Amino acid sequence: MITRATLHRTVAAALEEDAPWGDITSQALLPEDARATADLIAREPGVFSGGDVFAAAFALTDPAIRVDLHLADGDRFESGDALASVSGPARGILTAERVALNFTQRMSGIATLTAAYADAVEGTGVRIADTRKTTPGLRDFERHAVLSGGGSNHRRTLSDAVMAKDNHLEVLRQGGQDLATALREALARLPHTTHVVVEVDRLDQLTAVLDGGADTVLLDNFSLEDLRTAVALMAGRATAEASGGVTLESVRAIAETGVQVISVGALTHSARALDLGLDVRIG
Repeated sequence: MITRATLHRTVAAALEEDAPWGDITSQALLPEDARATADLIAREPGVFSGGDVFAAAFALTDPAIRVDLHLADGDRFESGDALASVSGPARGILTAERVALNFTQRMSGIATLTAAYADAVEGTGVRIADTRKTTPGLRDFERHAVLSGGGSNHRRTLSDAVMAKDNHLEVLRQGGQDLATALREALARLPHTTHVVVEVDRLDQLTAVLDGGADTVLLDNFSLEDLRTAVALMAGRATAEASGGVTLESVRAIAETGVQVISVGALTHSARALDLGLDVRIG
């Protein structure tokens, strides 16, 4: 969820970065009373995300600018479709243009990639989830885009859930601590509502993790055969989550092993910005 405070703070910072002393091109070239109408046009098909962010870029630049969104976040579109219209003072529209596009192109790119993964596992009941591999400062925006594309959100921050990964387990091992015991002791200290995830990369780690009381076991870089074996061994004692090297080509086969969640870092760290343009109407 993007709160109003986060939306305004982040977009305002982007506008400040792009025009710290104003848009000197528009101020020098365009009459102060010049007006314009422009359309947000898709240059390729995709899934829309970031409508409120797009509108905020213009509203924070000049409240006199009007933005009409033609799609809701999560709607699909084709190349050539008009996704939104902007009208008002021309200086303000051109000052906000790049920031508005940067956010919307990035978020729609994430939504489009997420939708491709969600479509690939349709009918399996498996959730496609993001990770914390997000752009610093833009996590809420990128997580929202994942939801727009039909995906699910993982934990938002380190404060939201326990997630013991390979480095945590290695520190325990070097200290001579038994994993199952360490997990049980941690659970005793935590609020009962705290979700506990433990990452494993070998089948022989499963027994200790399950005995320790993990809610979710993250099966990292497992082969399809080992995923099926792990799901059978877990027997519903914890949620089975697959991760590591997941691609559009492999995600369906992974889903069919019986896991409940597939986490994909590429949704946010490798999504390509969608090609969108803001075109001023002629005449």
